[in-house]
Amino acid sequence: MRATGYRVVQALEILGADHLGCIVDNLGEMIDHYGATVCARPPSEVYDELLAVRSYAKHVHDHVAPSPRRTDLGLASGWLSHLLAVAACDMGEHAAARLWCSDAERRGDEARHPDLAAWSVLTRAMIAFYQGHAQQSATLAAKGQQIAPMGTVVHAKLASQEMRAAAMVGAGDQMTRARRHAAAAISALPDGVAETGAFSIALAEDPPYTATSLLLAGRPQEAVAATERVIGTVYRPEARQRGEHPSGYARSLLILGLAHAEVRQLDQAAAAGHDALSGSRPAWPTMVLAKRVDRVLAENFAGARQTEDYHARYLEATTLQAEGGLQLAATDEDPA
Repeated sequence: MRATGYRVVQALEILGADHLGCIVDNLGEMIDHYGATVCARPPSEVYDELLAVRSYAKHVHDHVAPSPRRTDLGLASGWLSHLLAVAACDMGEHAAARLWCSDAERRGDEARHPDLAAWSVLTRAMIAFYQGHAQQSATLAAKGQQIAPMGTVVHAKLASQEMRAAAMVGAGDQMTRARRHAAAAISALPDGVAETGAFSIALAEDPPYTATSLLLAGRPQEAVAATERVIGTVYRPEARQRGEHPSGYARSLLILGLAHAEVRQLDQAAAAGHDALSGSRPAWPTMVLAKRVDRVLAENFAGARQTEDYHARYLEATTLQAEGGLQLAATDEDPA
């Protein structure tokens, strides 16, 4: 256990003592904290802390008698498992992510809390998407929408995920329907939903992942415009670029780079790629897209200085991140 995780568990033990209500409330504070920070901190670091807290929750759960608060403790454990799945996904640890997703879904079902199960289905769908299993991703996203009610953030994100997965498959009609449904789901959200963190949604002119969907649908010029709108709306002020959600910003830049490459704008494509790789938080989905940029530049602009410079930067980034514990396994079919 890393020192930080040990200190967190020490605090939980001292403040909770033997009062189950206090323990559950304190775990709720931890879920809020890690939900807000898991997308901003190095995933391996936050994973270790979450694992320590989740282990503490399991120990308490195994030693208390059945009661309503014990049920609340099981639900808190489920949310911690979901956050572990998010961190594991960003590390490229897909087997661990799937196990944590299964636990979160089971605890959501046990507690009759559909949001928790739906968030874990979304994580599964995103892993499948970045692995190149687009049909599986679309199927999971559609399943998740049946679990989470309209008017929830996760329902809207699942609809957006179905849209881009359908675009990868080449199912234009499904993509269009999912895009319309995502827009309707976003319109049904209450005021004040989170716009940063693990349980957030990026509120812009278009539903999330619209630019990716347009790019996959063979509409790169529209993808350029859509990505620029996202960057201008979601990642301003600058704190949201490098602080609150650096991986999301990096992925937007890489989508922008891919779109520029498809419309033969080499300088802009390479610049977006370099900017993305200068980010502070490496994550497996980001590197999947970075690899795609490297390949598209090599295919469209072979021998160009900008292509060679980006390739060198990409290799440097993969080496550094592999040394840091990030799993960079090849995908069957890298997404755009």
